Amino acid sequence: MLFEDILGQDYIKKHLTHSVDNGRVPHAQLFVGPEGSGTLPMAIAYAQYLLCSNTNGENAIGNESCNLKFNNFSHPDLHFAFPVTTSDKAKSHPVSNNYLEEWRQLLKEQPYGNLFDWYKLLGVENKQGQIGVDEALEIVKSLSLKSYEGGYKVMLIWMAEKMNSSCANKLLKLIEEPPSKTVFILITEDEEQIINTIKSRCQLLHFPPLSEQSIKQGLIKHYSIEESVATKIAHQSDGNFNKACDLIYQDSEDILFEEWFIFWVRSAFKAKGNKAAIHDLILWSEDIAKTGRETQKQFLMFCLNFFRQALLLNYSASDLVYLEPKTETFKLEKFAPFVHNANILEISNELQDAIYHIERNGNAKIILTDLSIKLTRLLHKKTD
Repeated sequence: MLFEDILGQDYIKKHLTHSVDNGRVPHAQLFVGPEGSGTLPMAIAYAQYLLCSNTNGENAIGNESCNLKFNNFSHPDLHFAFPVTTSDKAKSHPVSNNYLEEWRQLLKEQPYGNLFDWYKLLGVENKQGQIGVDEALEIVKSLSLKSYEGGYKVMLIWMAEKMNSSCANKLLKLIEEPPSKTVFILITEDEEQIINTIKSRCQLLHFPPLSEQSIKQGLIKHYSIEESVATKIAHQSDGNFNKACDLIYQDSEDILFEEWFIFWVRSAFKAKGNKAAIHDLILWSEDIAKTGRETQKQFLMFCLNFFRQALLLNYSASDLVYLEPKTETFKLEKFAPFVHNANILEISNELQDAIYHIERNGNAKIILTDLSIKLTRLLHKKTD
């Protein structure tokens, strides 16, 4: 994966290539960026540039055989660590090496994919993955060996915020003082979840969301669609190329989430003094609780974003509104007046609290029922 294959982020490309060309390669870097901004493909392109001596320019090719190994993401000096969980393939003490085949499939098919896409590929959406102490032991072991080709070794840790405390503490010393010519690249969507002792040992590099122009060009290049269609999808994707790809295939989980959300807010709105609607909310909570925790968290994040979009529309910031509901009987313009300054902070806080408790294995049915009942009150609040 070359830098020319990465969408946008030109400043970051120049920064990374110049650091290698000038021999200033930090031993530990933390790539921070929102979903779909290209942190993972950029990290792989950077590793390829470093390991294959692709110096003096973003598109220059150095060692040809080395570059060929990157076509299958199988270079022996490039190591990966990512969130995993138990499955039929690894029934206990799972580590990344158990899932390298699936990982390479994700990199080929969805390099801009998110954690939910990864769990779907593994078939473990009902579980929460992590990077545990077993992974830390594997990392220490693999980096203690000499590099295969005599140059750098690169350890790429994707979704580093999923490292548990045991893993993070085990890696502290290694990240601070790695073996010679060893480079750590940690990738995260939420740097606040990275413990400070790890963060302080890394050079931070922040990725902004992709521009609409970069996404449009990427869609035209990869999918050969009309410019007008690409422009519309780029606007709807909110700087997230992964979401743009989902919209192309119409297989985004957002379509299902939208159905859940519309039923939820309609029932919550009718529930004031209506026993039947309360019953609908309880049944809704039971149905959502049957899905996996990652699905529940992803859905609540979708709800949070939906309310924010409604708020922007309500206060005439229509240039910032990219959401276009697919349900014909639901109009964002009619829903927007019910989201305003008197209830948005409480709605946002309740949704974030629900995500927090679900992530910590709280009873999903109780959490969602409580959230639904609170929403019935908040939707009926009058604006100040």
